[in-house]
Amino acid sequence: MKKLKVGIIGSGGIAQSQHIPNYLKCSDDVEIVGVCDINIEKAKECAEKWGIPNYYSDYETMLSELEIDAVSVCTPNKFHAEITKAVLKAGCHVICEKPPAISVQEAEEMAQTAKEANKFLTFGFHFRHSPEVGLLKEYIDNNEFGSIYAARATAMRRRGIPGWGVFTNKELQGGGALIDIGVHMLDTALYLMGYPEPDTVLGVTYQKIGNKKGIGLMGDWDWENFSVEDFSRGLIVFKNGSSISLDAAFAANVEKDDVMQVSIMGDKGGADVFPVKIFQEKYNSLLDTTPAYMPKTDYHETQFRRFVDSCIHGIEPISKPEEAVILQKIINGLYESASTGEAVKI
Repeated sequence: MKKLKVGIIGSGGIAQSQHIPNYLKCSDDVEIVGVCDINIEKAKECAEKWGIPNYYSDYETMLSELEIDAVSVCTPNKFHAEITKAVLKAGCHVICEKPPAISVQEAEEMAQTAKEANKFLTFGFHFRHSPEVGLLKEYIDNNEFGSIYAARATAMRRRGIPGWGVFTNKELQGGGALIDIGVHMLDTALYLMGYPEPDTVLGVTYQKIGNKKGIGLMGDWDWENFSVEDFSRGLIVFKNGSSISLDAAFAANVEKDDVMQVSIMGDKGGADVFPVKIFQEKYNSLLDTTPAYMPKTDYHETQFRRFVDSCIHGIEPISKPEEAVILQKIINGLYESASTGEAVKI
């Protein structure tokens, strides 16, 4: 069987820590044929390190010169939409790192371009590919929890401002903790709830710790040029009456160094996701259930194996462009609400 030929656009941390290593784990089915970075030296270093035969500073040249079936977009958020649309139009499937984009219009254009090109577009929401989420999705699909009407999503770090990359640059990223890590737990909650249609959001953001020198558990950050929020809080209300509360922080004075958690509540049961703990009322008892066994898997590895299978076998990815549009509307609505001090209708 012919191997899937993959190109990488953006040779930074996420490309080299997750995308490239996990494609190599699928080497029976995948061949990485090229890598592109606007810094040609970084592209060359990446190619030499991972044994990639071609490197470029211009992705359009890479797309025109190489036979490529699928592309990983691993650039700063500002460039997601432009590059993704070009790659789709060139006839390639795309896995784009989260968040989908910076603006709602960009996310909509990405979704429309994928539809017109008849190519798969999916996003780097690796928590969806966890065994925990898979198990609870089975519970939900079998009506174990009834109607899920509320969820709580938390992505909190005590002192976890990234000391590398452009994560603290609002122009390139579109925001801070909300759009970078909050988006993971928000997507997980939305996925488990069936991605309901949002109605109204209320958000607040803070910049209290990131703009001054301090302890960095993820390296020293450029506090003098810190232009994003270090803490965000939001409430999302959906047209079906359900709701999600969201807390996301790069840095906050809390006990634990890092908490990534979703809790869902239905009228027949509820659950914490990471790790799984199920709460129900049955037989005149209140029951807490924890699995005696859960498979230990690498969420990223599962994500890339599924993406490769999608491209080769035509299996629709579980993270879809139309969901990405909903997610982008919520994120941008929360930022607008934080800016105006008013609730925002989506």
